[in-house]
Amino acid sequence: MLRSTFCNTAAILAPRLKGFLSQPRCNQFTGDDQKTTARVLNQEIGAGLMIDGYSQAGFRLNNGMSVIGPMAIFPKSVLSWRVRDEKDITEDSLSLFYLLEPKLDILIIGVGDRGITLQPRVLQYIRNKGLNIEVLPTESACSTFNFLNDEKRCVAAALIPPANIRTHEDELLQDQLRKKSLFIATIEDEIV
Repeated sequence: MLRSTFCNTAAILAPRLKGFLSQPRCNQFTGDDQKTTARVLNQEIGAGLMIDGYSQAGFRLNNGMSVIGPMAIFPKSVLSWRVRDEKDITEDSLSLFYLLEPKLDILIIGVGDRGITLQPRVLQYIRNKGLNIEVLPTESACSTFNFLNDEKRCVAAALIPPANIRTHEDELLQDQLRKKSLFIATIEDEIV
C-alpha cells in the first residue's frame, strides 16, 4: 500500500515547529466568513522536491521518481541513505548533515514507526555539533519536510520507510470504491 502525504495544517505543525515558522501558509482564514483554504504543496512549481507518498519499500517524490529504501532528502536533491533501521543511525550515518554548508536550519529524522526513538548518545552528539533535529515517525516526518521545504527553510530529512502503515477509514472506503469501479468496468467489457 502506498500512502500519500500532504501538507498538515498549520495548527497541527505550529506547536512542533515553534521558532521555525515565519507565517502559517497552509491554512488561511479569509474575510468574515472564516473559510479555510488549503493548498497541495506537492503540485506547486518551484517548490523543490516533495514527498508524495511512502510505503514499506520506499518513497515516491513529486518529480515522479521513486526511492527504494531509506533516503536523505534535501530541497533539490535526494540520496540513498545506507541504514537498515533506527539502530543503524549513528554519528557516522548522520555526519553528512552537519558537514553541509550552508548549515541546515533543521534535520528531520523519520525513524519509521511510532514509538521508535534514537539512542540518547546519538541525539546529544548531533546537538553538540550545533544541528537542530526533530525525531518523528516517518509519516509525520514526510509532512514536516514538505511544509518546511515549501517555507524555503534550509531543511533536510533522513527517512526510514515504516514497517507498519496505518490505514484510515477514508482510505479503505476509497479502495473499496476503486475495486467496485474496476469490477463494474470488467463486467461491462465482458458484456460488449
